[in-house]
Amino acid sequence: MSSLDSSDLITATAILSGVFILSFFSGMLGLGAAFATIPYLSLFISDIVHEVQPVALLLNGFTAAFSAYGFSRSGLVRWRDAIILAVTTTASAPAGAILVQYIPSIYVWIIYFVAVLYLAYRLFRPVKTVGGKPDLRLAILLAIPISVLAGFLGVGPGFLLMPTLILLGYEPKLAAGINAVAVCPPSFSAFAPHIYTMKISAIMTIYIVAVGSIAAYIGARVTARFIPGDLLKKIFGMLIVFMTAYRLVRFFI
Repeated sequence: MSSLDSSDLITATAILSGVFILSFFSGMLGLGAAFATIPYLSLFISDIVHEVQPVALLLNGFTAAFSAYGFSRSGLVRWRDAIILAVTTTASAPAGAILVQYIPSIYVWIIYFVAVLYLAYRLFRPVKTVGGKPDLRLAILLAIPISVLAGFLGVGPGFLLMPTLILLGYEPKLAAGINAVAVCPPSFSAFAPHIYTMKISAIMTIYIVAVGSIAAYIGARVTARFIPGDLLKKIFGMLIVFMTAYRLVRFFI
């Protein structure tokens, strides 16, 4: 991984600073950092498949794990729900990676854009607070197509799972904590196939993962202690709108 083996201190500082910032905000939302760090690392590293993706997936797993730990310290992880959803996402995601070989990508992107924009609309739309327990059964059922779609697109399921949990009655901070646990195992399972083909600098990867993990933990603690749930919903809504716009531009350019 020649890009990361460079002695250029400015480049290394830029990479680590960017990873820290992106991982901090990812940790605030209970997400792994891959969705944001892949385009950022691509600015410095040319080989997406053998360099960027392995680092991003490894970072995704660790940032999600440290984010989950940060939320759990404030009692914001419902472990039974989180573990069930983690098993569901891990088992379902590979199906998307298989099906994408046979289905035209245009249909996948249409479904993705419609789903994300609808979820963003629901997050911004004022809703009345209602009593009752969150609907775990429906969350499990929806986690299956969400994970399959994530496998289609080569991303973690957290982007769609997080707002889905909120809409199914989970308090936003609790949804973030559960989501962090649920997206952690699929990240490592997706990293495994890269082990024999990746071309990465072990030292720089350790630095990236360490910086990202610390930032994700801090982000989770900031949300748990200081960020109101309604504000968290709006932050997440703006983020998925931005990322959808970014993907839309990349799709047509």
